Amino acid sequence: MSGFKEPGFADRQKAAQEARRNILNKFRSQPGPDDPAVKARQAEREALAAGRAKTNLAREAAKAERKRLEEEAAAAAAAELLLAQEEVVARQVALEAEQKVARDARYAARKQKKR
Repeated sequence: MSGFKEPGFADRQKAAQEARRNILNKFRSQPGPDDPAVKARQAEREALAAGRAKTNLAREAAKAERKRLEEEAAAAAAAELLLAQEEVVARQVALEAEQKVARDARYAARKQKKR
């Protein structure tokens, strides 16, 4: 039975050089930037990015429209509340005027009775 042979310096150096060569060959075998497949993938990525941008713009527009509608509804509610408050104040003023007229009439009747 043969034993394990410890790799020497030359063997290790040769293995490292071969590993570097394999990595370089792998890198060189990849398609370049002018390859049709690379260009096709790039075009696909750009199309997806444009689609996302279009979707984001539509979402932002919908959000702005929804916010505008909410603000309009809030303004309408505030105007309605203001009208209701003005109506209450007008009724209160009218009631106070009626009470004053009635009080003045009672006062005048009392004065008339004394004479």
